[in-house]
Amino acid sequence: MTRINEADRDVLEQAIYLPMVIIILERDLQVIENSPFKIKQPYITLMENTIKKVQSDLKEVKQKMKKGNMRVKQIGHDESFTMYEFQYKGYDEQHNYFNPRIRNKCEELLNFYLSK
Repeated sequence: MTRINEADRDVLEQAIYLPMVIIILERDLQVIENSPFKIKQPYITLMENTIKKVQSDLKEVKQKMKKGNMRVKQIGHDESFTMYEFQYKGYDEQHNYFNPRIRNKCEELLNFYLSK
């Protein structure tokens, strides 16, 4: 039984996903910069602006976590699952996330941010 309410769990999960989205976008930006596109700048600008927006949202998430006395830490992973420890208002809980679910959520967030 979890003590974490749904809104706070969403904040904790954003603390997992948003840094991954930033890493993906930064890697994609490097690919674009090194690619043979004739006109790279619009793509570079799109990626840089998207990274800034995700970073801004991550900053808000971190502020909410600090205010709510919450932390998240990856404590293990294997081929199928990644385990995180959520520290929430003095309680520690461990949650396993199915790696394809993490990948799908990151893809969903990428679609969201890139369509803005």
